Formats: sequence, C-alpha cells, structure tokens
Amino acid sequence: MYLATTGRRDAPPPSAARGPGRRVPATVLALGTVSLVTDVSSEMVTAVLPLYLVAGLGLSPLQFGFLDGLFNGAAAVVRLLGGHAADRGGRHKRVAGLGYTLSACSRLGLLLAGGATGQIAAALAVDRVGKGIRTAPRDALITLSSPPHLLGRAFGVHRAMDTTGALLGPLAAFALLWATADAYDAVFVVSFCTGLLGVLLLVLYVPATPVKPSTGRRVNPFGALRSTAFRRILCAAALLGAATVGDSFVYLLLQRGLDIPVGWFPLLPLGSAAAYLLLAIPAGRIADRIGRRLPFLYGHVALLGVYALLLFPADGPALALVAPVLILLGVFYAATDGVLMALAAPALPDGGRAGGLALLQTAQALTRLLGTAGFGAAWTVWGPGQALWAAAAALLVSLAGGWALLPGTPTADPERPTA
Repeated sequence: MYLATTGRRDAPPPSAARGPGRRVPATVLALGTVSLVTDVSSEMVTAVLPLYLVAGLGLSPLQFGFLDGLFNGAAAVVRLLGGHAADRGGRHKRVAGLGYTLSACSRLGLLLAGGATGQIAAALAVDRVGKGIRTAPRDALITLSSPPHLLGRAFGVHRAMDTTGALLGPLAAFALLWATADAYDAVFVVSFCTGLLGVLLLVLYVPATPVKPSTGRRVNPFGALRSTAFRRILCAAALLGAATVGDSFVYLLLQRGLDIPVGWFPLLPLGSAAAYLLLAIPAGRIADRIGRRLPFLYGHVALLGVYALLLFPADGPALALVAPVLILLGVFYAATDGVLMALAAPALPDGGRAGGLALLQTAQALTRLLGTAGFGAAWTVWGPGQALWAAAAALLVSLAGGWALLPGTPTADPERPTA
C-alpha cells in the first residue's frame, strides 16, 4: 500500500534542490540509444509501407486504413499485458526485450510475405504487438533508474533520442529506394538488421530492473487506481486526450488551406518532429524545476494555438503559417509526452510501475483515438471549419477540467511498503 501527497500544486519536488546527482543515468542513455536504433528500423518501414501496399500491391486506401487502424488500436490494449507481465516478476528488461524482438522479426515477416495480404497483415500485427508490449516496461525502467527530481529531464533525453531515430528512419528508407531503384525488399532487410542491433544493445547495455519484483497473484494490473493522485492524473490525461485532433488532420488542414503541393505533404511530420527533438530536453528540465503539472497543461495550450492558427490563418506566404503550426505541435509533444510519465511515476509503487504507466498510456491512446474519430465525423457532417471550432471548444473545456484534476508532483509515502 502507498499514499500520495501533493503539497502546493505547482511546487517542484523537494529533491530538486541543487546538488550532486544531476546527470541523466546511464540506463536512460542506453535505453535512448536502443529506442533511436529501433525507431530508425521501424520508421524505415512506416515511411514506405503505404506506398508499398497501395501502389505496389494494389490494396485500396480503405483496406490499408482498416489494417493500420485496427492494429494501432490493438497495440494500445496490449500495453496493459506488457505492463502487467513486467511487474509480475520484476522482468521489465525481459518483457521490453521481447517487444523489441517481435518488432524486429516483423520486418522479416514483411520480406517473406511477398504479396500475400494475410501474411502482410500478420507481420503488421506482430509489429504493433511488439511496440505495445515494450512501451510501458521501457518507461518503467526509466523511472526506476532515475532520481525523482530528474524524471522530466530523463524522459526528455529519451524522447529526444527516440525522435532522432524517427527522423533518420524515413531518410534512410528513401535513400535505399533511390539507390536500389525502388527495391522494397532492401528496405525490409536493412530494417530487420537494424532492429536486431537495437535488441543486442538492450541485452548488452541496459541493466536488469533495479527493484524488488512483486510476485505472482499479488500483482493487480489495476492496482494503480488505488492512488488518488494517479486516478486524477489518469482522468485528466483521458479528458485532454479526447479533445486532441490527430496529427494527420492537422497536416491535412494545412495542406488544403494553403494548397501545399502533394509532394511536400510527407515533409510536414518531419517539421513537427524536428521541433519536438529540439524542445524535449528543455521541456523536461523546466518540468523538473517548476513542477510537471503546469508544463503538461501549457503543452495543451500550445495545441490550442495550433487550432487557432488553422482557424485564423495570417496573410502572407505559406511558410508564415506552416512554421508556427509545426513548432507549436512540437511544443505540444515536448511538454506532454515524457512529462506526463514523469508526473505519474511518483504516484505509483515500484512493483506496479509498469502496469500503472501502461494503464495511463492505454487510456490516453484510446481517448485520442475517439477524439480523432469524432473530429473526422464532425468534418464529414459540418465541414472542416465547424469541426475545428468544436475541437477548440472541447479543448478549452478539457483544459479547465485538467487544471482542476491534476495534482502537483505526487510522491509515494516512504513510510509504507510499495508493493
């Protein structure tokens, strides 16, 4: 059992005072390197997969969209299983390694599938399951390896390295396609080898879980809900997630509003990812200094700024609108992704850390999926302008709710056992 205390809402944790131990732990750097290499592997495939399936194999956009949406939704649920398995025996590294291995092997599945739709679907399912399994144990390893006052910086460093891989992956894929005259098999082979390198780095350089494992039946996958602070964080994240419009819609609104050539469309995600990369570490450092509640909320204010720019575009060249939108979208992710994990982790017991983070990630992913689907439906019925107004209003309401719900930086009661 454990209790959570909050104190003044916006106060940084007491351990944030100046002193020794301000460096990011080596385990976090090792996990960041694993994520960087793995994201190079995965984004190589993600960048070319729509073209390969639709243009190369003749799948309809509806078929591809159905497969992609189905497996992404399944991955969110699989996170719960991965988190529970990691906590059950204190096997965070082992479960994360299984996830990374599955994702790497899925590239080999794509290579061997040829043009068989069923085998391609199976390979994609393995990839999404692997990603779902590894996410919560990996984030739990970050929290268990880092001092509480450095959690924001630790996640900032990890997410920056992760995003670096996401930027390099598409560039590597298109370079391979150019060098091999559109030989998709070459992309799959290099992606598979790169993914195996990520698994090897995990095995060699990431130490085992630095926590006494909880055992057997005592592990409750929903035990994190006993913490009042965690429940409030979960509700706030879900509420704000439901008011989040998917990135694809943001890029589509930019492209249609400014008549951006279709050939430039794939570069839009790279712009927001570059902003995220540059801002992830500063955002984590700020969160450690002032408390993590305010940066998380301000990140959603940045998203509201994205909506406002799309509703009231300024006169002038297209770059005058595109750049601020992509930068604000990068601010949104930098101030929310790792910061939310750093905010929630102290409210969770060590023996239930992975399961609690998995529950939080799953709730946020599912509500974002609902929010994106709702925006798509509103666009279909009312048009893009009215749908965006509705999204902005929903986000304002959600911000007010998040302000009321979110506690300050919660800490586990040191006088009580944590399992």
